[in-house]
Amino acid sequence: MASRAASLVRPLVRNLHGYTPGEQPRVKGLIKLNTNENPYPPSPKVLAATRAAVDGRLRLYPNPTADALRTRLARLHRCAVENLIIGNGSDELLALAIRAFVEPADSTAGRRDRSRATVQYFWPSYSLYPVLAGIHGAHTAPFALGPDFALPNVRELRRRRWDFHAALTLVTTPNAPSGRGYATSDLDALCRATRGVVLLDEAYVDFARENALGLALRHPHVLVSRTFSKAYSLCAQRVGYLVGHPDLIAALHTIRDSYNVNGLGQAAALATLADLPHYRRNFRRLLATRERLRRELTGLGWGVLPSETNFLLARPPGPPAEQWLERLRASKILVRWFRSPEVSAYLRITVGTDAEADALLKAVRKIHPLA
Repeated sequence: MASRAASLVRPLVRNLHGYTPGEQPRVKGLIKLNTNENPYPPSPKVLAATRAAVDGRLRLYPNPTADALRTRLARLHRCAVENLIIGNGSDELLALAIRAFVEPADSTAGRRDRSRATVQYFWPSYSLYPVLAGIHGAHTAPFALGPDFALPNVRELRRRRWDFHAALTLVTTPNAPSGRGYATSDLDALCRATRGVVLLDEAYVDFARENALGLALRHPHVLVSRTFSKAYSLCAQRVGYLVGHPDLIAALHTIRDSYNVNGLGQAAALATLADLPHYRRNFRRLLATRERLRRELTGLGWGVLPSETNFLLARPPGPPAEQWLERLRASKILVRWFRSPEVSAYLRITVGTDAEADALLKAVRKIHPLA
């Protein structure tokens, strides 16, 4: 029997399975390759700007719409300020999009109405999507990717009954957890065929060959999300943004929290944009390490999928991936394993520094073959 306190919680919430973030260990000396953080620190200019902002301004509310940051991003992306909204990480913006564009399921009836209450996404992808849809009480429509995690073409989508009228379609591009990159032309075809809002989640795009930002400025129903976390070493500050048609952006502004992005985060993001060459050098280092890690793991018998992100999805040889997870943990190296059957044979490995890659490879050579 549920406690009296538990009975006060909405049944929808009681039955939800919350998002499981990557483990944040407290083990000293552990090499952390499980949450796709950039292994290199922010630019010294960013650290200096953040320290300089720790003064009497802490007693004041931050700029509610992050106007200085939006202005700088508009210049970078050659769009209008009205095309941009800043969020407390891109996760907040995903939640806002569901609240703004998707009807709760209990407010609709019939097939056409069901589409208005549907959040559609490829699977496997970011596991927060079904959680956010569940919180809102929306229908979820995961669409299974093939074993190579390629983006289905429009003909295949029609054959497999893709809902072209779904209220919101979420596409992680490049994909996570596979790392697979998607061509802008293929994403454009999907966007043209889909009638509801399409949100292209480009959390890892700085490590990819292509980006689809132009689609958000070309199509009135397309949004592109970006984050300062993965590529720009600002996970702790939680700053993300969306680009899209001013009418969609205005709707999101209507329902966002009053002061949703903290002042230190705004200062850090502005300083980041003022020192992009520093980060581009980091990207080149990470891509070189990614390629070396892919090549050497392949030589050790691992099946490594092509990646356009800062991580690799790799199938270890021999025993199950979960056993490799524990053996690597015993060697003080933490990677990510997902229970989902589509990827349970794989480990997701963040690309760290060269020294961290060396430590991982040393541990792999020591473990393999497993007894």
